Amino acid sequence: MIAEFSWDQFQFLLEAARWTLLLSALSFVVGGIAGFIVALMRTSHSQILRTVSAIYIQIVQGTPVLIILFLTFYGLAIYGYKLPPMVAATVAMTIYSSAYLGEIWRGCIEAVPVQQWEASTALAMNRWQQLRYVILPQAVRISLPPTVGFLVQIIKNTSIASIIGLVELTQAGKLVSNATFQPFLVFPIVAGIYFIFCYPLSRFSFALERKLHAHR
Repeated sequence: MIAEFSWDQFQFLLEAARWTLLLSALSFVVGGIAGFIVALMRTSHSQILRTVSAIYIQIVQGTPVLIILFLTFYGLAIYGYKLPPMVAATVAMTIYSSAYLGEIWRGCIEAVPVQQWEASTALAMNRWQQLRYVILPQAVRISLPPTVGFLVQIIKNTSIASIIGLVELTQAGKLVSNATFQPFLVFPIVAGIYFIFCYPLSRFSFALERKLHAHR
């Protein structure tokens, strides 16, 4: 029986959108913590830490996020670790986010003029004091536009979680479309919800970038 698209189905899309936002938030926060560690490793004096973090970034960035999701959900299940779809998607997106944010923030740390390092060294600061009081405050300001821009990518990429059955926004759109046979109505609505989430962030990122260049 073919159902008509109704307010209840629109509410179903909105409820599924909450899972999209939750997955995005978890991926960004946990991935950001891991990415910060990766960035510190990439800028460390230790050659071993720099090499390990560089290899990690190259592997993750060279692997489609969908493959990471399959390995997390299906691969671990082979060894008896059957993760719920939400957990598997969060782990996969966290790995993906940590590599990209780590590289973004590594570039921002290295973008701080070398004279800042030299000046803080002249003040007898150790490396952690240099990072905390001199380098990171400047790197954070530089990193805001690309970080907010990458958050938009995270929100859009959460749609891959529909592959493993997580009923987020894309999967909800598929279910409603299958029930109503109205894909040209349902999926533009889904796209519109994504647009409502992403467009303000994109404009915010652009505004931050313009403000940063203006200060320069």
